[in-house]
Amino acid sequence: MADKNQELRKAGLKVTLPRIKILQVLERRADDHLSAEDVYKALIEAGEDVGLATVYRVLTQFEAAGLVDKHNFDGGHAVFELSAEEHHDHMVDVETGDVIEFFDEELERLQHQLAESHGLELVDHSLVLYVRKKTS
Repeated sequence: MADKNQELRKAGLKVTLPRIKILQVLERRADDHLSAEDVYKALIEAGEDVGLATVYRVLTQFEAAGLVDKHNFDGGHAVFELSAEEHHDHMVDVETGDVIEFFDEELERLQHQLAESHGLELVDHSLVLYVRKKTS
């Protein structure tokens, strides 16, 4: 718990029980991209008394503080993941909604090269590929 308190303080946020509980859910499900509703359901299942409005507010605060990244994949449905130290991109299965994280050095190099070919410097990017299983 002290570790989580320090994370919140480092992000400039006051340590509150709802913030700690939401951070715990995000850490337990670190491989997932969770909606506010997913976080809320996990809290309810764990017997926690945190309202949905609080979950939305805290996730917005976490995003502003750099603790989580917010993605609006297909359909504008917002999902959150803990901010990663290492950059990665995403593939979203259009049939199942599954999100696959990946990193490809060649793609990264090509994106920088493309920006440079236009006389620009790439400062950040977000790449989402929408995929589905191949049918034979």
